[in-house]
Amino acid sequence: MSKDIYVIAEQRDGVVQKVTMELIGIANELAQDLGQEVYAVLLGDKIEDQAKECFEYGAKHVILIDNPVLKEYTTEPYAKAVYNLIKAKDPNIVLFGASSIGRDIAPRVAGRVHTGLTADCTGLAIDKSDTEDKGLLRMTRPAFGGNIMATILIRKYRPQMATVRPGVMPLPKRNPGATGTIEKFDAGISEADMNVEILEVVQNEEKPVDITNAKVLISGGRGVGGPEGYEPLRELAKEFNGGEVSSSRIGVDSGWIEKARQVGQTGKTVRPDLYMACGISGAIQHLAGMEDSEYIIAINKDESCPMMQLADLGVVGDLKKVVPAVTEKIRAYKKSQEV
Repeated sequence: MSKDIYVIAEQRDGVVQKVTMELIGIANELAQDLGQEVYAVLLGDKIEDQAKECFEYGAKHVILIDNPVLKEYTTEPYAKAVYNLIKAKDPNIVLFGASSIGRDIAPRVAGRVHTGLTADCTGLAIDKSDTEDKGLLRMTRPAFGGNIMATILIRKYRPQMATVRPGVMPLPKRNPGATGTIEKFDAGISEADMNVEILEVVQNEEKPVDITNAKVLISGGRGVGGPEGYEPLRELAKEFNGGEVSSSRIGVDSGWIEKARQVGQTGKTVRPDLYMACGISGAIQHLAGMEDSEYIIAINKDESCPMMQLADLGVVGDLKKVVPAVTEKIRAYKKSQEV
């Protein structure tokens, strides 16, 4: 009988990524409802030291697949290793991050195991109804361009598999010094499984923006009016330690700002300490991506728009006047605090 929840830990350059910790957090909640346990599956070369990270964020067990072939991510060795693990262990649920790696490996593993996969999930829960679905994993994801939310269940096959969007699940509290069991697993892979040869890994000198890590987000929508409308937002973001600029979907679709900065169901889910929505009316798809922010300020000419209703503080006015005024006030305050 299928049992337990497996989180496929994502590592890059030998370091476990944040999405893994988020998955361990939600996996523990699901496991509590099922009376099962959480296993983090760690794949790589000389990667055992990263088990500590998995334990401190809530995993009770780590399955270690350590092989030189797994030093850099390549599709076939990773897919074969995870497939062989699933066939040997028969887990109930397997979770991947919806990153470039997770989106590559998860469908290939699902196809080999012959089970269902729900991609890009924004919500996971165990069905507690008094129906035949009781105990199944309810996997929720945006559909039809983010216009509806679909909840999907896998009734006939195991494991139940999902990729989960980074930043959607809250990061669990770290427990320094926590330990657990480590099981080494021979996944039956070798150099013969390498169908590509990595000649060189070239690191991008320009670090890509990750708005999910920002403590403060100054976000622009239709009201900014064009690409130049984000410049005052950038000036304001600079005044905050850890501040970044983000956008609603209209800014990305119009080519005003890069896709990496989009917040919403078809963008990224964020939980900053401060989210300032400038000229964003608050379509439900956007609200779903930022509604768990600690403190929300909305600047909009329309006092009755959905974003104003959600905000902790609403400012009715023209963002092109309000944002520069706020920036100047902050600068003046910071200067007054200088000794």
